[in-house]
Amino acid sequence: MPPTRVVSRQNPRYREVARLVSSSRDRRKAGRCVLEGEHLVAVHLERIGLPEVMVANEDAVARPGVAALIARVPGSRVLVVPRALFDGMGALPPDVGVIAVAPAPKPAQGRPGDLCLLLEAIQDPGNLGSMLRTAAAFGVTDAFLSRECAFAWSPKVLRAGQGAHFQLAIHEDADLVALARSFRADGGHVVATVASNGRPLDEARIAGRVAVAVGNEGAGLSAALRAGADLAVTIPMPGGSESLNAAAAAAIVLYVVARQRVTAAARR
Repeated sequence: MPPTRVVSRQNPRYREVARLVSSSRDRRKAGRCVLEGEHLVAVHLERIGLPEVMVANEDAVARPGVAALIARVPGSRVLVVPRALFDGMGALPPDVGVIAVAPAPKPAQGRPGDLCLLLEAIQDPGNLGSMLRTAAAFGVTDAFLSRECAFAWSPKVLRAGQGAHFQLAIHEDADLVALARSFRADGGHVVATVASNGRPLDEARIAGRVAVAVGNEGAGLSAALRAGADLAVTIPMPGGSESLNAAAAAAIVLYVVARQRVTAAARR
């Protein structure tokens, strides 16, 4: 069947989507995420499946990317609305012509994978999304977020993640200190990323199961989580800067850890 054209703000399906777009609280309560733009919707289709509903701005349906998405989703799940209704759903980026609503994937419980990321109190959505994107690129299987982190499934984090959310198992509200303890008890290594007084990253030898811990943008890692690690590393900075952006530091450490793990595995 063709998509449903909606012209009234009173349409129940439109009102439900608008409520979720505009309210972070309602999204969290419903366990839903809003995917903004062609790329995120396409990645979700490829890696997860159909969204519950997709809404297209009628001015954008002629775009090749939007038209291709509409062709892939059953018409019963697609709403086409005038620009005024599309813009009226909430603060969407100006270039977005299509959005979708889908359940936020729930991670499987059980033994974490061999390369994990522990994020403590990462509060900037852009930083959090960038870290998840980097983690997916370097083969991280599980990302554990403390309760103080930004909501992983907010639109800003999703945009910065560029689809990484659908490659990772994302565990929110995690007790990172307890997790570090159990990870080490199971034969893994916990690597704490610190701004100073750690082992220089280029001198560290890292292999096997590894969990990399990265802390808050200003305060860094808590003393408890740092104490729970068996190795603390510092990124050498010959230029003399005091510290790196948390997302940049995470990217450098994950790259080195991933490379060393591959090298160590090849030598076995």
